[in-house]
Amino acid sequence: MNRRDLLLAGLAGTSLMGLSRLARAEAEPKLLTVSKRVLEVKGRPATVYGLTGPDGKPGLSMMFGEHFRVRVKNDTGSDTIVHWHGLTPPFGQDGVAMYGQPAIPAGGTADYDFANTRAGTHWMHSHMGLQEQQLLAAPLIINEVKQPVFDDQEHVVMLHDFTFRNPQEILAELQGGGGAHAGHMMQGMDHSQMDQSGSGSDMMQGMPGMVSGMGMLNDIVFDAYLANDRTLDDPEVVAVEKGSTLRLRIINGAAASNMWVDLGSVEGELIAVDGNAIYPMKGSLFPLCMAQRADIRLRIPAEGGAFPVLFRPEGVTARTGIVIATKAAAIPRLSGEGDMAPALDLKQELLYRAVAKLPQEPVNRTEMLMLTGGEKNYLWGLNGEADPSQPLFTMRQGQRIAVMMHNMTTMAHPMHLHGHYFKVVAIGKNVIDGALRDVVLVPPMETVTIVFDADNPGSWPFHCHHAYHMNSGMMGSVGYTSAA
Repeated sequence: MNRRDLLLAGLAGTSLMGLSRLARAEAEPKLLTVSKRVLEVKGRPATVYGLTGPDGKPGLSMMFGEHFRVRVKNDTGSDTIVHWHGLTPPFGQDGVAMYGQPAIPAGGTADYDFANTRAGTHWMHSHMGLQEQQLLAAPLIINEVKQPVFDDQEHVVMLHDFTFRNPQEILAELQGGGGAHAGHMMQGMDHSQMDQSGSGSDMMQGMPGMVSGMGMLNDIVFDAYLANDRTLDDPEVVAVEKGSTLRLRIINGAAASNMWVDLGSVEGELIAVDGNAIYPMKGSLFPLCMAQRADIRLRIPAEGGAFPVLFRPEGVTARTGIVIATKAAAIPRLSGEGDMAPALDLKQELLYRAVAKLPQEPVNRTEMLMLTGGEKNYLWGLNGEADPSQPLFTMRQGQRIAVMMHNMTTMAHPMHLHGHYFKVVAIGKNVIDGALRDVVLVPPMETVTIVFDADNPGSWPFHCHHAYHMNSGMMGSVGYTSAA
């Protein structure tokens, strides 16, 4: 072998070693660590959970087309499990105990490995008891491109409702007929004659936290509301350039609070909901129920300044927020209290139009799903059942299913279907060509109809995303069968 052959052999060896290292890097899962941490809220320490990615930041950020290869390490000292909210993995990798996967024991790990087909603003959270209330949640962002195309920068905002109390104690109090739910004023009322044709927008009146003086907006009293773990006593300040555009990826990770996104004086466009693009909708006030996500594009005024973006839970005066500011702008001091926020309604939902269209196929079957319960015993249910293992209905792969969700209770319910996306096609009597979502709010005495394609075989949870309602019976499943 001459000198040239030796050189070429060396270069080939280097190239092969480089490819080998790349292949190993791609094969190694991203490590996501679930742990406990101490968070200071209003000057008091609180022990909460955290979800930390390989970069040391909360959650995960990945590229679309990148294989979802993640190892979850449980350092909490108790069982847990992490659900990939917004993704549609194969059955057994969704991150829900009882549905094809065991809980992750203390000190244990669990591996996830599937082809991800969902770009957008998503999130991850515990599906174990009330751990989500203790902040076991984090962003899950699937980017389509490495750098923003239409925006100068992006910023993720994770919202939480916070309590210093043990959530299990709160739930026990509610189930015992006490707590905030004891103020429920619609026990045993006959709902059959109530008008169900509206959008729920006229329901809020009367006393704080009540709907029409008969139902409730909130049944949990919270100590604070957080935006990226901070209150308005010390809000996060997002630095921007004058005249630039900013894409806010907002995630309502609250366990029991629907919120309004209040942009104040900044011009905004809602461009995506639950990770799915819609035709842009301009405005300064947008509804965001529990577990929903909103991508909002802001245009920073050319003269610059400081611009608060507030997040206002319905039925209370408390609020949280962030401040968007250009260089040298004076940061305003903001109060954690303001005007009482009204109930979320579906006025804007009626106007959303998805950019992506479903194939033109007929609906094969229609199912009615009754949202029930909520009396003094705090027992909630679906179709009168309060059993999470209760199958709601079965379907065959390839079918197109319509579900009419009729809320017979006096609280709104954010309904979430795992493993699938659905299209909102009717609100009350109004037929629409609505948004693609994985969570939709069903207000009291309202009917919302969704359509989805049965394209992901398995047994999938279908539940209210209000954590205390879900843990009190408002959870069932839909499954696949080879028979009709």
